[in-house]
Formats: sequence, C-alpha cells, structure tokens
Amino acid sequence: MMLKALLVDDEINILRNLQSVIPWENIGIEIVGTAENGAKALELVDHIRPDLVVSDISMPIMDGITFVQKMRERGITCECVMLTGYQSFEYARSLMRYGVKEYMMKPVDYDELERVIRRTAASIQERALKVKQEQRVRNSAVNLVYEKNLHDLLLDCSSVDTHLVLDEEGKKLDLNRAKYLLLLVDLEHYAQLSLGWDEKERKLWNFAIYNVLSEVLCSEKRNYTVLQMREGEWCLLIEQAGDKLAAEDLNRAGSWAELIRESVRSSIKLDVHVSIYVEWIPISGLRNAYKRVHWESSLSPASVTYVAAAQGQGAAQIQLDMLWKLTEDMVTGLKQCNRMKTEEAMQALNAHLKIIPDSSLLRVRQIIHYFVLNLIREMREVNMLTQSEEDAIWVKLNQCIRVKDVLLVMNEMVSQCLVVFVSKKTSVVLMESAQAYIHEHMSKDIGIDELASTLGISNSYFSLLFKQHFGVTFVEYLTKLRMETAKAMLETKERRVAQVSKSVGYLDGRYFMKLFHRYTGMTPTEYRISRRN
Repeated sequence: MMLKALLVDDEINILRNLQSVIPWENIGIEIVGTAENGAKALELVDHIRPDLVVSDISMPIMDGITFVQKMRERGITCECVMLTGYQSFEYARSLMRYGVKEYMMKPVDYDELERVIRRTAASIQERALKVKQEQRVRNSAVNLVYEKNLHDLLLDCSSVDTHLVLDEEGKKLDLNRAKYLLLLVDLEHYAQLSLGWDEKERKLWNFAIYNVLSEVLCSEKRNYTVLQMREGEWCLLIEQAGDKLAAEDLNRAGSWAELIRESVRSSIKLDVHVSIYVEWIPISGLRNAYKRVHWESSLSPASVTYVAAAQGQGAAQIQLDMLWKLTEDMVTGLKQCNRMKTEEAMQALNAHLKIIPDSSLLRVRQIIHYFVLNLIREMREVNMLTQSEEDAIWVKLNQCIRVKDVLLVMNEMVSQCLVVFVSKKTSVVLMESAQAYIHEHMSKDIGIDELASTLGISNSYFSLLFKQHFGVTFVEYLTKLRMETAKAMLETKERRVAQVSKSVGYLDGRYFMKLFHRYTGMTPTEYRISRRN
C-alpha cells in the first residue's frame, strides 16, 4: 500500500529538494501535492487526505503550527514532520499539543530527514495493519452473531431481538426490514451414504460441502449466508438486493440451484437436492418457510423442488399436516429428553394413521419414511445409536413392504431412544457440566463447537438444551458472565483495562470496550471511577 504525502514550504528550492532528494517511491510513498503556505495546504488536505505531511513552520499567510491546528480541528490525524530555522521550545511545545512527534532544524540534513520519514512511514503502515486486523476480528464477530441469530430464528429456539445485531461500524441493524430467498440444500441419501463414515469423516465431508456453498454464488454478487442446520443439510439465505432485482432474483433461483448442484458434484463428487421457497420471506416468516420447504422437499423426487406458500387447505391436506406436526413433536420430545411428550406424540400419531383415507396412503408412507430417516440422523447426532444398531435398522427398513412395517420400525426406534435416554446423562447434568466448563474457560476463545464436543453431543442439540435450561443463548450467557466478571475486576483490582479485557476472553480491547459500554452505559474507566465514588 503506497502512502500519500503532502509537502509544504514557502521556499521553492527546498520544495524541489524535498521532492528529488528523498527516495519517496523506495520508501513506499507517493507525493500527491505541494503547497507554498499553510492556507493552500489546508485546501489540499480535504481532497487528498494525506498520510504524511512534511511542512515548514515559518510561512506567510498561514504558518505551519496554525496549519496543523486547523487540520486537527477537521479531524485529519495524519503524521507530520515539521521543519524550522528557529530553535524554539515554544514551537516544540505547541506542536506536541497537536500530536506532532518529529521536529527538525534547517538547514535540512537530508540523510537524517530520510531516516525520520522511513521511521514515520513504518509506524503509519504498522498502525494501518493493526487497524485492518482489528476490523477483521470485529467483522468476524459480527458475522458470527448475525449467523447465530438467523440459525436460531429458523429453528425457533431463541427469542432473538431483531434490532440488536451490530454491523461492522457498530450501528444497529433492523432485521425486520430484511427479506430473504431461502434455498434448502440436502445431501442426497445422506443417512445411508454416511453409514460407513466415522465422526471425523462426517465432519470433513460436511465441511467440504459448506465451503463449496460459501463460494458458489460469490460471482452473482449477492449477499447470502450459509447455515448448516444439521449433518447433510444447509440453508442458504439470499438477501434481497432491492425492489428492482427482487422479481429477477426469484426467476434466477432455478439457475442458482443448478449451479449449486453442479458445483458440489464437480468438487465433492456427491449429489445434492435443492429446494427453493419461491417468495421473498420477511424475518418473521423464516421459521414457517423453513418448515414448509423441509417437509415438501422430502416428498419430491425431483433434484430441484419449488415450494410455494400454502394457500387453501382441503381435509386431506389438513390430516397430512397433522402428521407432520405429530412427527415433529416426537422428535422435539426426544431431543428434550421428555419421555411423556414423546410417548404422547407417538400414541397420537398411531391413532391418527388409522383414520387417514386410502387415497393418502402413498403420501403417508413418504412422511413416515422421511421421519425414520430424520430420526436416524437425530439419534446419530446425540450419540444414541451404535454402528451395529444402525446397521440393524437399515436391514429392517429394506425389508419393509407395507406402511405398517415402516411404522413398526419407527415405534421400535422411538422405544430404543427412550431406553437410551434413561441411561444417558440428563439434560440438567449436561448443562451443569457446560456451566462449569464455561466458568473455568471464560478467559479463552470458547465456542459451541468446543462445548458440544466436550459433552459428546451435537451443536444443535447443545444450543437447544442450553436455551431451555438457562433461558438465554450461549452467546448471551457468555457475554453477561464476562461483563459481570469485568465489572467486579474493575471494582476490586488495580488492573489496566487491557488486562481486564484479556482476563475475560477479549483479545481485541476496542471490541471489549464497545461491548462493555453497550452493557453498562459507561466505558470501563468511567465505571471504575463511578464505583470508587
């Protein structure tokens, strides 16, 4: 990155020497302007925004000290190297007040000036690099919060405040104004395909597909987010880019789906099924849209499925929707370790199947088959199935001929899940272990992946249990814990703010101060003074 420099001196010979003697290009600096007094220089800085100013002090119309003062009043914080023919303590003191570190006497020793400029340029570049790294950290944190909010909204496991997500500049984003195009990507035959994979292989395959999906639409110049909903399934949320492009993007969704399929096939050598919700969805409608796409995609043999919002419903459709609800209630009961809820849903499902008309039996078989496949996924994620037990289930499924046979396998699986839950840790014990781990490792960069792995459960199962047990999300809980700990440390210990920041897990001090101010309404220093008073 080339730095920009402005040279200011009322002596034309000195200006020429400054331009020709100093090896600017070698240092990494471009001369973008020259001026013979402070007034003309001030006109230039507003347009060229230099990184470095080399200026004389004694000049007509406006001297160098006044010029620097005016720059600072305009918020221009560039580095300055000042030249003067008078050795004056008053000059030095005035310049120090405006943040000027370099002050040289005339006649100019150009070798010494070159060393000063090289040192100053290195300082500017180092500072710019640090700002860029901090911005990258903040952007990463912002993206994680944004993605976590969307993920929780889709799964309906968090009461997300859609006004509190911050953008990169610290401004509030109103997600209620956002609209999304939803594409659901599902790895075809994942439950059977992954049967021979161990946990490490499953993670590698899922990560590889996630990477492809994260890059596949970049050339389309659309902002979109990729969320892994569970193993073998991803949700792409494409942000509406404006009213003029809304209809065009809906029409192009089919070509995007084919692009996704082709990219995964060519990169990973696996096939995916893509379902498209063919309407723009406000934030409040994401959960229902996701559920509908999820249901409809399981019943479609096509490689790309188009799903429209539900219009009118006949009696048969209402009965089928009830089946969906009961199967969903059963899975939820299992994931919540709620035996009563699971058994009640299972009994209601069996009773409801008896009154389904013959004309709907094919669709019923599809729903039950879909449920069994998804139940295998869920059991695998919470470590309720051994490899031999899963092999035995697939043997039974392959032998099923009637709906009754598939239903029998489903009942056996649910019963097996309930038996396993009795022998597994309860959700209370899991969350107590999680809480202890969080308190012990609060000063480190911990996340859901690490905690879920430590407890031996999936990320989605951990998020669900955590929200149910503590009433807040993991991020909300961790942030509050860190802020309260920081408050206590500021009250009782003579530590610098930077030390407190690192002690509670924030390596980026500026990000910590922003969070602390948002949490308490005060900066850390203001809080410390207020508590002492």
